Amino acid sequence: MEIKHAQHLVDNWIKTTGIRYFNELTNTAILMEEIGEVARIIARQYGEQSFKKSDTDVNLADEMADVLFVLICLANQTGIDLTDALEKNMEKKSIRDAERHKNNDKLK
Repeated sequence: MEIKHAQHLVDNWIKTTGIRYFNELTNTAILMEEIGEVARIIARQYGEQSFKKSDTDVNLADEMADVLFVLICLANQTGIDLTDALEKNMEKKSIRDAERHKNNDKLK
């Protein structure tokens, strides 16, 4: 699925099933909550924390999809074309970091 298509699908879902977008501040808080859920799973699955009994049904992919969904909501309601934004961001990183990581001894 292309990003532009994902933005359209989310917008359509919000306008039909979700009724309307939450305001930007609420969606930002929800985004932070979803990122926290991803961090919780990562800390337990790849880090040193242990799982609790309540963590038995966690699904990292689903939680990452929740993050993406809310990020797309914020992009839609603020008029951001994520395809264009990502392309510009990759270009910026490619210019800015062209030699930076190659010359970082910590990455060798």
